[in-house]
Amino acid sequence: MSRRHIFRLSGPDTHSFLQGLVTNDVDGLADGLVYAALLTPQGKYISDFFLAADGDKVLLDAHEDHADMLRQRLSMYKLRANVTLEDTALHLHRGLGDTPEDGLADPRHPDLGWRAYRDAPQAEDDTDWTALRVAHLIPETDVELTSNTFILEVGFEALHGVDFRKGCYVGQEVTARMKHKTTLRKGLAQVDVTGDAAPGTEILADGKAAGTLLSRAGDRAIAYLRFDRAKGTMQAGEATVTRSDG
Repeated sequence: MSRRHIFRLSGPDTHSFLQGLVTNDVDGLADGLVYAALLTPQGKYISDFFLAADGDKVLLDAHEDHADMLRQRLSMYKLRANVTLEDTALHLHRGLGDTPEDGLADPRHPDLGWRAYRDAPQAEDDTDWTALRVAHLIPETDVELTSNTFILEVGFEALHGVDFRKGCYVGQEVTARMKHKTTLRKGLAQVDVTGDAAPGTEILADGKAAGTLLSRAGDRAIAYLRFDRAKGTMQAGEATVTRSDG
């Protein structure tokens, strides 16, 4: 829970500033959390985050390791927009089951529960969030989501993290082209793993590079695969790997 940094954006141009920058429709803040990403002009991933309404302000919940970079980039994009970006001392709380009064449903998948932003740290949490991510093919910052990532290859549409009707944002043209004019040749898939193989291990199919093993929970994992090669029984280090969907 401590690996998140919460920013607050305020000012009369906050909505339009974010709307022209991130992958999702900021109008969705009226209904709850908005999951979105910031992309390069070439359509590649920079960072993913959650946006939450905070009165007439907006909270931005990002991975702690991305905080300095986001502070710099958002300040750069702001130019003359009347927007103030500030750090907060808020802490992320997460949980499953009934959503508390101050909680907001995680928009990526119903089984990921709720998120809330509070003044004190969360006391303890023994939920196996990695296992939940693996079960539902949810990418993680700096694991499945890297500077080489195109967001459609990691399932952002299924995660409700991109809107194709909202209009322009940075990287929109490439993302829209991938949606409408190409068939994805690479992407995430759930795999079954038997044997010893750590995240980051290369996956081979008939001796050819077929992908990379990423988040793992027991005998299941998320892998980034070349779909034309990722067939049958594959190898990752000392382990055998097969696609869970056959």
